[in-house]
Amino acid sequence: MNSQPRRVENLHTDKGKVPVYATGVVDQPWDDYSADDHATWTTLYARQREILPGRACNEFLDAQDAMGMTADRIPKFSDLNVELGKATGWSLIGVEGLLPELDFFDHLANRRFPVTWWIRRPDQIDYIEEPDLFHDLFGHVPLLMNPMFADYMQAYGEGGLKAHGIGEEALQALTRLYWYTVEFGLIDTPEGLRIYGAGIVSSKGESIHSLESDAPNRIGFDVERIMRTRYRIDTYQKTYFVIDSFAQLMRATEPDFTPIYARLAELESLPAGEVQGDDRVFHRGTGEGWATDGDI
Repeated sequence: MNSQPRRVENLHTDKGKVPVYATGVVDQPWDDYSADDHATWTTLYARQREILPGRACNEFLDAQDAMGMTADRIPKFSDLNVELGKATGWSLIGVEGLLPELDFFDHLANRRFPVTWWIRRPDQIDYIEEPDLFHDLFGHVPLLMNPMFADYMQAYGEGGLKAHGIGEEALQALTRLYWYTVEFGLIDTPEGLRIYGAGIVSSKGESIHSLESDAPNRIGFDVERIMRTRYRIDTYQKTYFVIDSFAQLMRATEPDFTPIYARLAELESLPAGEVQGDDRVFHRGTGEGWATDGDI
């Protein structure tokens, strides 16, 4: 363990942004968080919990409450680990910033979720490029309390270790799956479309855009379709993929992806905002719930 954790962020040069990776596992320096750090957590937590009811899926909101997250202070990883361990056997580990792919996959495969120990500065409260403590802890961790989603995350890590040995194209395809499910996924529920992706639930603007804007496409979940689809990191998403259930995610990881990678290598990637003729498209509802093409 590194006793003096660093804050590792991207470098900005005259040639653009350069990602900086860190591999160290660190103790959460909870006693060293400043009043500003706790205030930033409070502001972000309260803002998101105000807008997420009726937008986020119940599994997310219920899990966040069950594990003891509150708005008053940054949670202690050690406290959350007690609840996570009892629920699904996962644990949180502190990291200094972005992890290399192989390290990240290995942690997930062993039911360890990396959480950046530092939180954004007050001047970054509305936008930060890197995943910080708020994104990781508020956005990702609650659904690790859900047994089906927890199993999906472990299976994803195991798949990542395998893809790493296959090559760059396989890793690209698997990264797109993570992006469009774990980070920016929507789920169809009896009450209507709801958010479960961490990149959405941790962002006020994306939470509203993903469900209430006419601009993005909302397409039914299909592994190969997702793995062909490019994504944007500098703006709201142009496409969201909609799962029917967390069980569907788990089933999607059961087949060997190697033949899929081979097929995709022969196909061109699809733009993020494009709709294909056989896509199952979900439309923004005007009242309770949502409608698919077959319902309108």
